[in-house]
Amino acid sequence: MNNLTGKAIDLESYRGKVVLVVNVASECGLTPQYEQLQGLHETFKAKGLAVVGFPCNQFGGQEPGTSEQILSFCKKNYGVTFDVFEKIDVNGEGACDLYRELTSLDSAPTGAGPITWNFEKFLLDRTGRVIGRFPPKTRPDDANLVKAIETALAAD
Repeated sequence: MNNLTGKAIDLESYRGKVVLVVNVASECGLTPQYEQLQGLHETFKAKGLAVVGFPCNQFGGQEPGTSEQILSFCKKNYGVTFDVFEKIDVNGEGACDLYRELTSLDSAPTGAGPITWNFEKFLLDRTGRVIGRFPPKTRPDDANLVKAIETALAAD
């Protein structure tokens, strides 16, 4: 998949890391979660966490910008340094393969099914197995999510 600068990134490069996958949007009431996502990135990157964002415009048209606009917005407003990819669809016929797979899995606490809104979160262990799915309103600094990240990072 391509990041916001158009560089192709092989998702296999995240193997061996704990990965938090989030569908993001710049004009959503939940957009301030970028700040907590960046905080997780800064706190846990050295321990092996990779936060990855996938902009999506399927929910209320809340990500209308181009890759350049999204990149500028993220850096200027939230100092984002974690990986953010080009805009994708997460639901429906046009959903990218990654999200088709993620949403097909019965992952606690949310379960299988379509993405409900911007900022839904999937936590993957170091082998790429989904170990948690968290609803959009679960803040990235939520104690249960942070504990799940710490537990995954501690596992070998």
